[in-house]
Amino acid sequence: MTSHPQTRSPDPGAPAETPAGDLLSVKDLRVHFPIKRGLVFQRQVASVKAVDGVSFSIGPGETLGLVGESGSGKTTIGKAIVRLVNPTSGSIEFGGQDVTSSKGSDLRAIRRQMGIVFQDPYAALNPRMTAGAIVGEPLQVHGLTSSKSEFLDTVTDLMETVGLNPGTMNRYPHEFSGGQRQRLGVARALAAKPSLIILDEPVSALDVSIQAQVINLLQDLQQKYKLAYLFIAHDLSVVRHISDRVAVMYLGKIVETAESSRIYDNPMHPYTQALLSAVPVPDPLIERQRTRIVLHGDIPSPIAPPPGCVFHTRCPIAIEECPLGLPDTRELEPGHGVACIRAGTLS
Repeated sequence: MTSHPQTRSPDPGAPAETPAGDLLSVKDLRVHFPIKRGLVFQRQVASVKAVDGVSFSIGPGETLGLVGESGSGKTTIGKAIVRLVNPTSGSIEFGGQDVTSSKGSDLRAIRRQMGIVFQDPYAALNPRMTAGAIVGEPLQVHGLTSSKSEFLDTVTDLMETVGLNPGTMNRYPHEFSGGQRQRLGVARALAAKPSLIILDEPVSALDVSIQAQVINLLQDLQQKYKLAYLFIAHDLSVVRHISDRVAVMYLGKIVETAESSRIYDNPMHPYTQALLSAVPVPDPLIERQRTRIVLHGDIPSPIAPPPGCVFHTRCPIAIEECPLGLPDTRELEPGHGVACIRAGTLS
């Protein structure tokens, strides 16, 4: 890990140097939340398997889109990476360092290299703090400025970087629009010069026109500062243009991973195919000719997931073997992994 200077470079979001190879490596990650009963002597009676054996990696400057419907475990993965929740098992390595076992100052040093932008741009900001204090909080936590004037100059640079008027730094979150509040969240995530930013559905609470502005901002920042992104979303159309690779989640597991173009041009898992068939197409002629894949039933409970392939209870091509064992992830083409014994057979 690189040293952490007390003064900042002229670029407020420029990341520190990171080792070659994968920036982030997640292997067999499990996050289970215990369910307990009893008022005095509580005992665990079950567990919510929010994340259940997930593996992926992100390289420097790369964007991995993590998609899936609500309840699939996407947000829990993001929180586990920065240790807002503790993993039950598995490993998380960032820049060659073990995140899962780090504590105290070691964990703080790793967290300095990560930023996170939450889904709700209002709930994620302290309503009692001014915009300038919110953006500059990481500078104080990590001791990145040595004087008040340097602090104000850095906050000014950060607000300008995300397209906000520095003259509004004394305003409170309720005085900003939704898009402006999300820009404040992005500025705060940039403050400590991270190498990786976790974006937890950063545009889902915004109007469509504002979504495009925020995504364009994120792309510009990534190009300027060589940032890596974990872009979490429930809508495949949102991550299409910003992601280099896409991982599709269902009920705590990753069912398909491939380069962005391959996921959209040749989806192989029936769940991915169903998600893509639900994405509207602006051309009405093409839209009328498309075949929708309708998934029947609701997503099962993560407390008691189905045996074998967790998708088999809703899968349109399920066979007798599907409930008997967890399918291995097979690489059906270079870089395209699919966890399905009948992958690619659904036309």
